[in-house]
Amino acid sequence: MKFGRKITNDLYHEWRPFYLDYTHLKRELKSRTTSHNWNTEDEDDFTRMLEQELDKIHDFQKQKTVELARRIKDAERQVKRLVTDEYLSEASEMPLHHPGQPQSSADSADPEAQQRDQLEQDAGSDDDTDDEGGETDDDIQSLDALEEQFHLLEEEVATLVADVHDLALYTKLNITGFMKILKKQTPYPLKQTFIQDYLEKRPFYKYNWDALIVKLSKLYDLVRTRGHPVQGDSSAGGSQSAFVRQTTKYWVHPDNLVALKLVILRHLPVLVFNADKEFEPKDAAITSIYFDNEDLELYLGRLEKTEGAEAIRLRWYGDVDIKQIFVERKTHREDWTGEKSVKARFPIKEDKVNAFLRGEYTMDAEFEALVLKGKKSQQEVDSMLQLANEVQYSILTKSLRPVMRTFYNRTAFQLPGDARVRISLDTELTMVREDNWDGAERAGDNWRRTDIGIDWPFEQLVPEDKDLFKYGVLEVKLQTQFGQEPPQWVTELVNSHLVEAVPKFSKFIHGCATLIPNRVDLVPFWLPQMDVDILKPNSGFLTVERPQHTLSRTASERLGTGSSGLTTPDTDKAAYVEPESEGEEDEAIDLAPARDEGKRTGLTGEAAADAIAYREKMLKEREDDGSIASSSKRKVRFGATTHNGNGHNGNGHNGNGHNGNGLHAHECAADGEGEADERTPFLPIGRERGDDVRKPRTLSIDPLAPASAFDETFKDRLRAQDTRRRQAARGGDADEDADEPGAAQGDDRILVRDFSAPAGKRVAIPVRIEPKVYFATERTFLKWLHFAVYIGTIATTLLNFVPPDDYRGLISAGLFTLAALLAIAYSAVIFVYRAHKLRKRHADGMYYDRYGPTVLCAVLLCALVTNIVLRVTEVVEE
Repeated sequence: MKFGRKITNDLYHEWRPFYLDYTHLKRELKSRTTSHNWNTEDEDDFTRMLEQELDKIHDFQKQKTVELARRIKDAERQVKRLVTDEYLSEASEMPLHHPGQPQSSADSADPEAQQRDQLEQDAGSDDDTDDEGGETDDDIQSLDALEEQFHLLEEEVATLVADVHDLALYTKLNITGFMKILKKQTPYPLKQTFIQDYLEKRPFYKYNWDALIVKLSKLYDLVRTRGHPVQGDSSAGGSQSAFVRQTTKYWVHPDNLVALKLVILRHLPVLVFNADKEFEPKDAAITSIYFDNEDLELYLGRLEKTEGAEAIRLRWYGDVDIKQIFVERKTHREDWTGEKSVKARFPIKEDKVNAFLRGEYTMDAEFEALVLKGKKSQQEVDSMLQLANEVQYSILTKSLRPVMRTFYNRTAFQLPGDARVRISLDTELTMVREDNWDGAERAGDNWRRTDIGIDWPFEQLVPEDKDLFKYGVLEVKLQTQFGQEPPQWVTELVNSHLVEAVPKFSKFIHGCATLIPNRVDLVPFWLPQMDVDILKPNSGFLTVERPQHTLSRTASERLGTGSSGLTTPDTDKAAYVEPESEGEEDEAIDLAPARDEGKRTGLTGEAAADAIAYREKMLKEREDDGSIASSSKRKVRFGATTHNGNGHNGNGHNGNGHNGNGLHAHECAADGEGEADERTPFLPIGRERGDDVRKPRTLSIDPLAPASAFDETFKDRLRAQDTRRRQAARGGDADEDADEPGAAQGDDRILVRDFSAPAGKRVAIPVRIEPKVYFATERTFLKWLHFAVYIGTIATTLLNFVPPDDYRGLISAGLFTLAALLAIAYSAVIFVYRAHKLRKRHADGMYYDRYGPTVLCAVLLCALVTNIVLRVTEVVEE
């Protein structure tokens, strides 16, 4: 899909005038480069046009972010006002307790007693019943009104979520448009100069959405809980010294980061450790220093998942001036041990770290002080002391040194104090070298390098010392000790198009494999797949939308149910999909209505019938005039033109003759791409599209379609491939706008399954060895010994019961003895070989023995036949 069409398809209609006028800029650039040689005047004029577009976009985004923050704050005040009104209403309706009417504490706490009292009161006079009933009706009306106001707030929050989503998409589309315009080849280097002189001064594309999302999450939680959010210790996860969780990891494409955060906050609030403090970007920063030796012993252990493999790191939260550092150790446990992999840690002061690593300082006195102050129990302190001593011993005996630093900004989603479901999303992930093995002084004798902080993307570092990971990392952590099934929304999230599963992904392993390749022979399985784009077509799951009560035209809108701002496929009721009229060549299909129009449009039966009759009448008139045959070359409109609040009509044009994208009407009609042509079908569509924006054909065969449909699709595919081949041979680009990542849809997507490791490397394939495999190997060995004992018993019997001068018996006994010894030796060699392969986790061992049993049977058969032949010849001779 060309980018001009993409921006037209994905833009939010109400913001249309503020998007980059990509088509006009591209046409202007083309006309200036084809009509004459590009000169300095053209350069200045075009730069001035780009600057105007940049000012427009920068100012609009700044205005919208301020507006969104204000709307969130207003909604928070409204929630607090509603909660206060509810509290005052409940306080005023609370019945007074008279001294002459004692009430036992037991009855007050017993719901059945309260119900009996209520029934006794209801048995009074009719007048009393009427009065009480009137008060109850007022109470119900008051509660209903309060609930209705909360429902309106829910819709407002859903609209805010959609606005944040669309504003993030607005930023992405505009910066991509700038990059594509600057990419156009001109005699002057526009790209670098414009980025340095203009884009860097108006960095709208660097806006940090986390602060806005944190505020939105707090508001969403307040509205969802009706002003009574779940209370708990927000720092519960930070104070735990040992915890066991089931964790699954996923990659998230940068285009899906904001959408994913907005989807998750519907179910879990953003975890904020200090709710009284205003959120700052540095609050989300997490930095870790991983240790290893020159043999990368810990790296190989974690990569191969050997029993007892350790990972030792130092971690701190926030900026580098933090004084508290956590020493953490991860220990991997195999399932056959009956234990779970565990992570344990203890705090240490920053100025004590170097002495602790050298073995000059221990934690005994500091931990014992915690017991005296009553902050920790003796059992907890004993566990922490054991951990500190074990970590210090490992560092000293294994010669561990700082090797790798990981930095990322984490957004955690969790109910305070409830760790059953915890989701974290790490962005701006960066791996940085800390070792001194190549002669370069990085950390030196210090436990970390001091030339960087948390100033991502660490431009002061050389490229060889850092690796900027291009995806976000999503971790879904579930507590499984009770064996509960994960919530349905979690299952839908991990099965959606927003994430790509990457089991056992490790930041430490990835950093070592990419930054220290000369010391690494074994690489993780995901490394050869880094060049494959993980952006997937929208599967229909978890799509951000606006409430139904408003006319929504966002790029991400899908018509669904409820006002939650999110939609998932409904198996019970068919979801509304875009009509197939957009860009189809069959014009009868182009003008065909959708099914059950009355239900979908929300019109009454009579109104829907009138609209359908009017449309049929218009279609008949157009058919008589031959308009259907030529409708692909002109605009088609149904109904009257309506104006929105921004002064734009339904066709996306404003009053001055420009469309919302800044193009004149006659320019739109003359545009060969048809990006500004629009139509409004009978049913409302979430967004308006160009009328010749064609849906990509696929090779899926409709059983009711004629064979020519498949033939035309196949011919189009061949023509496109031939065009790309010819243009590639000429060294040109087929279409500079058609290189959108993830643009392939449907059957056009290519599933890459063949990966190979870099030269001289091996891919570490995750291998799970069940404990029963070891027992099966031993059992097989014992079976061989069992048969060898049988054969040896036969040999011993022959040897003991034949006369010494019976050479035939001695030959038979010798053959059986040889067969037994061969069986024992062969089974022992095979057992040792298999055990060695299993310990090395090699899948290419001789686990299936196709020759051994056959050879054993052949040797035994030869011994039996020889024995029979010898005895037969003895009888014949006598």
